[in-house]
Amino acid sequence: MSTKEIVLQRLKTADHVLSGETLAKEIGVSRTAIWKAIKELEKKGYLIQHTANGYRYQPSDILEQKEIQQGLDNRVAVKVLATSTSTMKDAQLSVLEGTPTPLLVIADMQEAPRGRFNRPFFAKEKAGIYMSMLLEPKERLAELPQYTVLMAAAVAEAIDALTQQDSQIKWVNDIYLNGRKIVGILSEAMTDVETNSLKYIIIGMGINFSIPQNSFPTELQDKASSIFPDGQPTITRNQLIIEIWQRFFKLLAADPDEYLETYRKKSFVLGKKVSFIRQKETHYGTAIAITNTGELVVDVDGEQMTLSSGEISLSSIQ
Repeated sequence: MSTKEIVLQRLKTADHVLSGETLAKEIGVSRTAIWKAIKELEKKGYLIQHTANGYRYQPSDILEQKEIQQGLDNRVAVKVLATSTSTMKDAQLSVLEGTPTPLLVIADMQEAPRGRFNRPFFAKEKAGIYMSMLLEPKERLAELPQYTVLMAAAVAEAIDALTQQDSQIKWVNDIYLNGRKIVGILSEAMTDVETNSLKYIIIGMGINFSIPQNSFPTELQDKASSIFPDGQPTITRNQLIIEIWQRFFKLLAADPDEYLETYRKKSFVLGKKVSFIRQKETHYGTAIAITNTGELVVDVDGEQMTLSSGEISLSSIQ
């Protein structure tokens, strides 16, 4: 490890102020090297308190590849980028490069964020989580788990567990908090046409973490928010990322009924009046069920219509 990395690790684990002299002796470098390492860490965004006796680490919300990788028991390769046009595209490129899976790509900022149906969403540097997971499931398409549904359940559970809030899920891929959208999830499959088998799955998401409410564009003020709209998070992004993927892999290994139960319980669509457009015609009805394959069943004047997430978007929910 570099001097900078060693200093950071030592400050993080210390329960008291560490002097520059102590750090220099422990690491075997000069006090000037320690001072330079501290300055480099502060330049990256780490908060370090300077006292008359030395230095003390302060909680810092910096995306850290090693912390995240260790939090996932090193079973996932982690790539952290300062910025990305699209972490989904980064994951796709990794397939062409032959990168081992599973691979988690995380960006501090996404320059051209896009969601379902190629819709843009708002992103803010160092205040959001923009990430995509590349998996190689090696399953037939008929056996493909409902990754978007599973992912929504994992994200909602993770947010609630770490923040003691009550998030809700809008069918099929959005997480809401206090009536506003805070997370969008998107999954894409890469298949082998000859064998009808799934080669890769990429699950991407954008999470509004600590974007101040007044930072959102005027047209989104009533529609979007973040987990910490006051801009004062009580947890770090690293902690949430680790919690999300720990729950994801746990649910992936469990019986599908487990994540479906969470998904249905946290749905704010079931029982509501909804409208949707199919083949250019608007339909109105009541959402009555979510199937085991993640489809939404709507009662339209006594007729049950099953909506597939790939072709239908809800126009309204009341």
